Parts: sequence; C-alpha cells; structure tokens
Amino acid sequence: VRQRLQRGWMCCGLVCLACAGERQSNSNWMQWISVWEVHHAMDKNKQDLHKEYFNPGVAFTGVPSQDELAHCPGVPTEMRMQHGRVACIECVQQIPCNPCEGLCKFGAITIGEEITNLPKLHEDNCVGCGLCVAGCPGLAITILGRSYSEREATIDFPFEYLPLPAVGAWVDAVNRAGEVVCKGRILRVLKPESYQGTAVICMAIPQEYLNEVRSMKRLPKQDRRE
Repeated sequence: VRQRLQRGWMCCGLVCLACAGERQSNSNWMQWISVWEVHHAMDKNKQDLHKEYFNPGVAFTGVPSQDELAHCPGVPTEMRMQHGRVACIECVQQIPCNPCEGLCKFGAITIGEEITNLPKLHEDNCVGCGLCVAGCPGLAITILGRSYSEREATIDFPFEYLPLPAVGAWVDAVNRAGEVVCKGRILRVLKPESYQGTAVICMAIPQEYLNEVRSMKRLPKQDRRE
C-alpha cells in the first residue's frame, strides 16, 4: 500500500491521490499514508464497535450523527417525552424548507425569517397531534411518547411503502440507518387524502428503544394489509 501511495494512486476510495495534479512532498505523502492506516485499522475493528461511532453525519451517510442530534433544536427533552406525545424534528441540515412551521396550529414549530434556519421545537406548545409528520418533505419528523405504558413507548412515523401493516401486527422496528432493533406492535395506521400519499403509523415499542427506533422494516407482498 505504501508503494502504491508513493506512486500517487490506490484502489481504496478513502484516499484518492491520482487526480491530485501535482506531486506532493514526501512528508505530505507520509501523512496521507498514516491517515489511511488509521482508517484501515478502524475498519478492521468495525464489527466489534457500534456503527454510530463511525457516522460522520447526514451529509455523508444520510443518517444524522449523535453530535448533530445533540445540537438539533427540534429534538424534545427527555422530561417532555415523559409527559406525553411530542414532535421530534431531526432536521440537521440548513436547507430552504418550512412546511412544518405552517402546518403547526399551536406555534410549536418556528423557523423564522430565514428559510434555511433549522426548525425549532417549542415543546411546551406541542400537543403531539402529528399533522407535521406527513407534511415534512424530508420525512424527518416523528411523534414520541413515553407515557403509553410502563414498559412500552410509542412512535408515530411517516411511511411511504406498500403494503401497509395491519393494526395489531408485530413488525421489525428499525433505527435511523434501517437496521432492525426490536419488535414493534402497530397501534394505528393513518392515510387520509390530505397526507398526499404518506401514511403515518403509530407503533408501540419497548421503552428502552425509543431514542433509537425511527421506522419499521418494509413488509413483503404476502403481508398486504386487509
């Protein structure tokens, strides 16, 4: 690998120096080699560690990192989730988008004059109605609640795949990366015309997975809703 790097090319997408244009100094080459070696060592041990630790953020993976979520103004506090259903807006990119602000009739979501501002959740104003869930073009909003029962919490999430699950069915609940986390029980499936093709599914899951689960695994065709 060192010999290939010193000739200015390698097969791995982590470090592509073939198009650098100019030959770098030997010290710079060695720095690139050291960086690649660190990434290579991390990759070898990746199976033993949680993938979240390797997530550089939504711009690279399509999945928000823990750091991005920690600084997201749309994420409710744990205390508010304990008190009942509340919106969780995991929008971490400053893009020109503001449908959620107009959909909320309770003043629980504000963006402000600059349309690229991140949505801010005013959790005390939120009643957990869920109107914002289907209206988010990025499918970034869910409704979370820890007050359903002692053992189970609920999550309402947007779902645009067919078939839809039946009420009472047990399904595979998945995290932000689409990985199965646990089993979930379908409580409600809403798909009125005003949702414009997006269904909103309410699912009960174990309390300990509420901060991780964000959707459900797609169903095979034979499990079509009756």
